[in-house]
Amino acid sequence: MTFLGAHWLDILSTTIGLIYIALEYRASIALWFVAIVMPAIDIYLYWSVGLYADFGMAIYYTLAAVYGYASWKFGGRKDGNAAVELPITHMRKSHILPSVLAFIAAWAAIYWILVSFTNSDVPVTDSFINALSFVALWALARKYVEQWLIWIVIDVISCFLYAYKGIPFKGALYGLYVVIAIMGYRKWRRMMEQSPS
Repeated sequence: MTFLGAHWLDILSTTIGLIYIALEYRASIALWFVAIVMPAIDIYLYWSVGLYADFGMAIYYTLAAVYGYASWKFGGRKDGNAAVELPITHMRKSHILPSVLAFIAAWAAIYWILVSFTNSDVPVTDSFINALSFVALWALARKYVEQWLIWIVIDVISCFLYAYKGIPFKGALYGLYVVIAIMGYRKWRRMMEQSPS
């Protein structure tokens, strides 16, 4: 009972994370509602174990969920007066260099904040996964199929980081995320190819 008592928040966040990834896999717009609840829990969880960049990222995720919902709901082409849901597409080649530059700038900035203002013992890894998450979340909000490839990198590293930081359920969740991200990439490609547009 002591183990469960010590890890109840980790277990709750992991359970909600499973719902989130299932909705993302199916390209369900409902994922954005779960994307508001899960980071709200993670804000406290990450702060309590000293993952300060993840703490900040959870705040960003909560705000970005609103953008993601609006983008998916109203970001597609217009048919008359009605908005059409955003279709799954490939990331434009013109977005690759700006995305890489944004990632590098965010990584450097987050790393500097962690080493300058916190007692983080994992500033390189914590800042890396969070900077890359900025790009991945933007790609998800734009419904680019390549977002899955970015999440695979993030999920592999997060799996080991969370296990190291003593939140094993969250670590296991991210291990599962790797498998689902591979399957999600394949599924989204099929959905994109079958789309009438």
